[in-house]
Amino acid sequence: MERLKISEQDIINAVCVYIARKKQVQPNEVEVELMFDDDYGFSAEAFVDGRKQVLITINLIEALRLWLDEYMNKDPYSGIELVLDEEEGIVAMVSESNR
Repeated sequence: MERLKISEQDIINAVCVYIARKKQVQPNEVEVELMFDDDYGFSAEAFVDGRKQVLITINLIEALRLWLDEYMNKDPYSGIELVLDEEEGIVAMVSESNR
């Protein structure tokens, strides 16, 4: 089974779309900062209209499932693993299955 790598920028884009849908705004109105902490794992802060929302790992996975389905035409229920890469930042590794 091949693995697809989703870049940090595409993860940010996925979160922007995810939050935009929840807040009923345009994706370009959302600012996102991805984070990693040794104790708490992966998270993100999303800002819309000056308000901050904290997202935990499961929210990031939900956003990536939306991105995989609607923007990459891939199986949204493939295995998704967030990885901290020293050179590329936070990336997602997706186990590709035939759709």
